[in-house]
Amino acid sequence: MVFAGLVVVGVAVVHWYLWLRLVRDTAVRPRVRRAGAWVVGALGVLFAVTAVGNRALPRRYEPALERVVGWPGYVWLALAGYLVLALAVLELPGWLARRALASRAPATSEATAGKAAATRQAAAGKAAAETGPADPQRRLLVARGVAIVAGLAATGVTTAGMVTALGPPTTRRVRIPLAKLPRGMDGTRIALVSDVHLGALRGRAHTERVVAAVNALDADIVAMVGDLVDGTVGDLASAAEPLRGLRGRRGVYFVTGNHEYFSGHEDWIEQVGALGLRVLRNARVEIDGLDLAGVNDATGGSVGDPPDYDLALAGRDPARPVVLLAHQPVQAHEAAKRGVDLQLSGHTHGGQLWPFHYVTRMSQPVISGLGEVGGMPVYVTNGAGFWGPPVRVGAAPDVTLVELGAH
Repeated sequence: MVFAGLVVVGVAVVHWYLWLRLVRDTAVRPRVRRAGAWVVGALGVLFAVTAVGNRALPRRYEPALERVVGWPGYVWLALAGYLVLALAVLELPGWLARRALASRAPATSEATAGKAAATRQAAAGKAAAETGPADPQRRLLVARGVAIVAGLAATGVTTAGMVTALGPPTTRRVRIPLAKLPRGMDGTRIALVSDVHLGALRGRAHTERVVAAVNALDADIVAMVGDLVDGTVGDLASAAEPLRGLRGRRGVYFVTGNHEYFSGHEDWIEQVGALGLRVLRNARVEIDGLDLAGVNDATGGSVGDPPDYDLALAGRDPARPVVLLAHQPVQAHEAAKRGVDLQLSGHTHGGQLWPFHYVTRMSQPVISGLGEVGGMPVYVTNGAGFWGPPVRVGAAPDVTLVELGAH
């Protein structure tokens, strides 16, 4: 209820601002203003339903709601965000434009007026130019210009972001040296994929494309680090089926993400195992001279399935390098305390929507690419899908080929 209340207040403020700048300031006729108010209000309801509807309804109704409101609701969510951003950026230029037009407003006079009347009118015109606003037509011109520029900018950014988000994942490559890695394992290749987010907006075709991208890397190890799904096994088993085709010479491994715990994690752990992926549920495997460990997502603690780093790393030879799979980069703080050599993560989507990625930076130590936590390297993939708006700005989807290097 607290979450829903905060969302409703936020939605109301956002849409009041949009109505103010896009309707009230640009429309003259009362009928047009009323129609614009109804449109903005309806979009606000769509925004709110999209943001909190799935949390408020029983799980069996979630897929139906997603199919009805998912595409328009999430696209509007992104577009509204960029509209507000563009309008806020244009506040100062708009104000300066109104002041400039006011200062240039000419004083009017009539040819037949007497000298005294002309003098008084000129003085009044000068005072209005110095202290008063521009006339209504000039204010309307500026307001409409601001609305058009903001609308074009927001639409352009959102459209480009949709093309990026709905396109194929790019391939990133990174070489990370590990001090303890045996020379015989130099060049070991790990295909890292995360945040596929199968659901109402992305289905089986998306999985097939991700599997093809991963297999094209010809990796020794395939590591899926969570957030595979947004829905139950009953709804998404067919969409996940192509994962059976993943190929890794030394195995295909999976750890849970936070969205698995929203979607029936026990069922999905069983389903993923049936598709041929080995689930590292606070567990470790030895692969020649390398240890590969995996821990549950931090969200699992809320349902009695927390990450257990000590269990995952128990009994290992500290002379061997260990690579840890953990969905959230923030889990690196615990991993670094235990001498892990490298953590591979996802979760952040690279921020997904610039410049709103700065919010993500407040909760995660690394949001994209190679970073360091407590002296330990941490690599974070942008993920192969998206969550919420089908839009990515400044953070293209990817799968990453991590090549391990021996010193």
